[in-house]
Amino acid sequence: MGRVSQAQAQENRARVVATASRLFRERGTGVSVADLMEAAGLTQGGFYKQFASKEALVEEAAAHAFTELTTHRTEQLREHDGRPDAARQGLIDHYLSPRHRDDAGTGCPAAALAADMARDPGTAAREVYTEGVREFAGWLADDPEDGLARLATLVGGLLLARATEGSELSDEILRAAHAALSDAG
Repeated sequence: MGRVSQAQAQENRARVVATASRLFRERGTGVSVADLMEAAGLTQGGFYKQFASKEALVEEAAAHAFTELTTHRTEQLREHDGRPDAARQGLIDHYLSPRHRDDAGTGCPAAALAADMARDPGTAAREVYTEGVREFAGWLADDPEDGLARLATLVGGLLLARATEGSELSDEILRAAHAALSDAG
């Protein structure tokens, strides 16, 4: 089999990063390289031509996921004619919905990657995660004091709703977190 062009190699790398971003949010960063490459439709040997290590891919996949979150926030702002309060509420409405709860693979990396990042201190991926969380909290803030509390309510509510999915409690958690954030401003 011949060598791939530089353009094809870049396309393959982007596909692996996007696939990893989705799979890590769905199943955690413990997904094997073999499973990841199979999901991307590529051979396992190709992984090591593209990435120095799995840890390097985790870092890139986390950055990719937070970029998607930033894009979603920008879309909310556009949908709400540049009004930050309305955009924030639109994001909260989506975030605490059954649809978002049930689709971790395309969902928020702050929630989906939290447990993995907590178990893996001192990595470059954790630095990317920390910066993404800080930026998201800043976007949610009305003032310097409330962004982290809002983010904690969003992420905590989503995590608990996912952990109890299939029960009535799951929907109750989503509604309670939504009410707390909507009442807060």
